Amino acid sequence: MADARFFHRAAPKILGELATISGAEIGSGSDSGRLIHDVAALDKAGANEITFLDNVKYRDAFKVTKAEACIVAPDMAEFAPAGVALLITKNPYKAYALIAQAFYPDPFPAPSVSPHARVHKDAVVEAGCIIADGAVIGEGAVIGAGSWIDANTVIGRNVVIGKSVRIGANVVISHAMIGNNVRIYPGCCIGQDGFGFAIDPAGYIKIPQLGRVIIEDSVEIGANSTIDRGSGPDTVIGQGTWIDNMVHVGHNVRMGRCCILAGQVGISGSTVLEDYVIMGGQVGVAGHIRIGKGSRIAAKSGLLRDVPAGSEQMGYPAVPIKQFFKQIAYLNRIVTKKA
Repeated sequence: MADARFFHRAAPKILGELATISGAEIGSGSDSGRLIHDVAALDKAGANEITFLDNVKYRDAFKVTKAEACIVAPDMAEFAPAGVALLITKNPYKAYALIAQAFYPDPFPAPSVSPHARVHKDAVVEAGCIIADGAVIGEGAVIGAGSWIDANTVIGRNVVIGKSVRIGANVVISHAMIGNNVRIYPGCCIGQDGFGFAIDPAGYIKIPQLGRVIIEDSVEIGANSTIDRGSGPDTVIGQGTWIDNMVHVGHNVRMGRCCILAGQVGISGSTVLEDYVIMGGQVGVAGHIRIGKGSRIAAKSGLLRDVPAGSEQMGYPAVPIKQFFKQIAYLNRIVTKKA
């Protein structure tokens, strides 16, 4: 059960309501009027709580769960303990996520502009916004309706923030156009100078960074991540992309729709990620390369060249994943023979 000091739980809901919320079907013999108070883990759930089974290796735990109800795939329903109500769906984890959101919706205080914030007279703050203590909204900035700018965050001159955007504490944003329903977690820096310079024997010469950062709708950007503005062309983060904590995106990077970047990924300038690219933690990507649609890059890999759509890459330098495992097997044979 979530700690009530930090998380507010919504009112109890009947099983039929949860089925509607999640898109699941009520299992045969399950009472749609059963009252559910909370969500819980499979091995911790008890009376009036709903849980889920999404991985067959937890089937034994499912067989003895004390939960009031459980979300399961159709082929797992037969293993349910007697008396446990079922919600049946092909995607139990998604259904659980929707139900958990219903029980624990994101908090949103009453709209207000703190007297301890500094909002420029030429900035526009639309209806229903929260501007917290210490926030600074620069000249000509636009904050869309229903957005939340948390404490000590700085929104630079002429930055445009869309509707229903939540920006955490201690964020700095400049030279950026941000869409709707975006979430930016604490400590992010967006729109700062890209790492651009000309080499000269007398010393490096800074190249003015004259582009912007464009963040499309429904993007999430994790804590302490940094996204540099373009040097001329813009840096673009595509719709529905999720970026984990402490990720760096260099100048001129163009990222497609629904990409996933795990923690500590670093993407060098002018690289293109097509739609649905996934990168594990600590992946490093060289500049000026293209990563094809739907490619998956394993954690800690170093990507130095273009990869085609749908590829799986691993290692440093990254190679197709089957090739990587062949190389490892070959090295192991060599080591074993020498031993």
